[in-house]
Amino acid sequence: MATNTKTAKKTSAGFPVALVIPVIFIITWLIYLFVLGDGSNFQGGNNANEPLPGNYLGVVYKGGFIVPFLMGFLLIVVVAMLERFFTLNKAKGKGSIAAFVRKIQAYLHANDVEGAIAECDKQRGSVANVVRNGLVKYGQMQNDSTLSMEQKVGAIASEIEESTSLELPILEKNLPILATLAPTATLLGLIGTVLGMIRAFAALANAGAPDAGALATGISEALINTALGISTSFFAIIAYSYFTNKIDQMTYGIDEASFSMQQTFTNMNR
Repeated sequence: MATNTKTAKKTSAGFPVALVIPVIFIITWLIYLFVLGDGSNFQGGNNANEPLPGNYLGVVYKGGFIVPFLMGFLLIVVVAMLERFFTLNKAKGKGSIAAFVRKIQAYLHANDVEGAIAECDKQRGSVANVVRNGLVKYGQMQNDSTLSMEQKVGAIASEIEESTSLELPILEKNLPILATLAPTATLLGLIGTVLGMIRAFAALANAGAPDAGALATGISEALINTALGISTSFFAIIAYSYFTNKIDQMTYGIDEASFSMQQTFTNMNR
């Protein structure tokens, strides 16, 4: 009988996005200062002046000091999305999860535990890792004459539950970053919007004729921060929903395989 290799079969944890967050903010600040704030984007070659007509780099720069933070948030979301996409695709394993579960059920009905374990080794996904550990326990319980039927079924269920608890944190890694940035980006964008509107109203409050340049800068700051904040939240929410749905599909496959294992074991060992 194959031995339990739960630790060796655990899914790769993926790339720790949190470790690159400081690097991302350094990059976005450099982009803000030396790319967006380059004098060639502004009238008179000075970023204190208004942007050149149609120069969107200068327009974004005028969004103010909150812009590089929002750019950093957006870049973090993109990195987290790419990391989860590749990690969860690898965790899905080869082929369809539903087809894999049906094959396991067929092997169990034929009482071919070794064949089912071999199928798990070929599938190489998180569902296969959990099911494999359950199958190893399944085989052990078939040869154990000291436990009652209820204890054997409980041991199989406990093994699957324990294996699932080891896999889920890996599958859900970096998702809290997306969940946190979704509301945070919107709030930070609103802060930038408020600061921009304060500048705009201050321009209107000037004695005599309003300062059109200061008014335009304030409105630009308000709109740029709003756009960046909402865009970041949009991508974060969509990505979070997509990845949680993929994880739910995997856990459903685990639950289905677990139920089949317990039912088959009970029916064949009465």
